Amino acid sequence: MIKVAKTAKEKVEMLMKEEGFNPSQDYVRVGVKSGGCSGLSYDLKFDRTLQSDDKLFEDNEVRILVNKKSLLYLIGTTLEYSGGLNGKGFVFNNPNAQRTCGCGESFSL
Repeated sequence: MIKVAKTAKEKVEMLMKEEGFNPSQDYVRVGVKSGGCSGLSYDLKFDRTLQSDDKLFEDNEVRILVNKKSLLYLIGTTLEYSGGLNGKGFVFNNPNAQRTCGCGESFSL
């Protein structure tokens, strides 16, 4: 299961609308790819299509797609949004990550 914090929900809805997506019909695609200073990095984008290897989660009225390869890395993760003075952006609170980089955009297991 992937959870979505209230602050992330609000930002996702706003960005989806700005980019021509419908938050009640379209999806947030979350994945993991090789790269970053800790070995793996998060990938977040909007999508209109559910693929055959996708797992669909819905939390806080946000529909999230995760492909099967990324699912093992992301189970239990909460998507948050930080708009503070130390930086703005989406934050992945991932209990599976044993090490993260200083920017919070990459991790390792």
